[in-house]
Amino acid sequence: MKLSSSTGRRLSLRPGGGVAAAVLVVVLWQVAALALGHDALAGPVPATQRLFAILSGARYRPELLATLGSFLLALAISWCGGLLLAAWFGTRRFAGEVAEPLLVSFYAIPKVTLYPIVLLICGLGMGSKVTFGVLHGIVPVILVGMAAIRNLKPVYARTARALSLSPRAALVHVLLPAIAPQLLTGMRVGLSLTLLGTLIGEMFGGERGVGHMLVRAINLADNDTIMALALLLMVFAIAANWSLGRVASRFSGS
Repeated sequence: MKLSSSTGRRLSLRPGGGVAAAVLVVVLWQVAALALGHDALAGPVPATQRLFAILSGARYRPELLATLGSFLLALAISWCGGLLLAAWFGTRRFAGEVAEPLLVSFYAIPKVTLYPIVLLICGLGMGSKVTFGVLHGIVPVILVGMAAIRNLKPVYARTARALSLSPRAALVHVLLPAIAPQLLTGMRVGLSLTLLGTLIGEMFGGERGVGHMLVRAINLADNDTIMALALLLMVFAIAANWSLGRVASRFSGS
């Protein structure tokens, strides 16, 4: 028996499915930790204990705030700049056709190869981390936004004209709600990649932050801290993507 797409979406959004997946991940993690030993992989319990110690310790607060500040700034630039450029390229056919292959080619480049250039221009510190995060996150926002605007059905524009809406009212009340699910999909991808770029920037040239803590823990073979930071980043990314997914589902009516 085939399930409809709406039924499949409702099943996938059930809380029990997410809980079962989380339990399965923890069980597999514990089994791998027992098989490899603590020297190779810290288990869920010591990693969780270490994570609580990091979150509650005053000495780690500047590191966490440094990453959060850099990430939020990079994310704001990626989202706002990406949506503005998507609107520009999406409403100008020739400009979009010229820019799209260039953006796709840039998106395929391993961004690590560009880090020496970023470091030379921005230097050590917050500037290089933010720039590297934006380089990772802005392109998918532009590409998905361009596709959403190009694929917008003409009936929406005709509806706005029939209602005699001003350009601003048509944009706010008709066009943006129509493409909001696609835009939010691009923003979700941009969020994950911006976080990745910010962390890589901290690992290579950061003076503080979660990425810097991770490199220090790797050099000291501190498996508890390594897994604690990995757990922190995983929970944060899942929660942020889930929140945006819920917003997208409200716009799409699913």
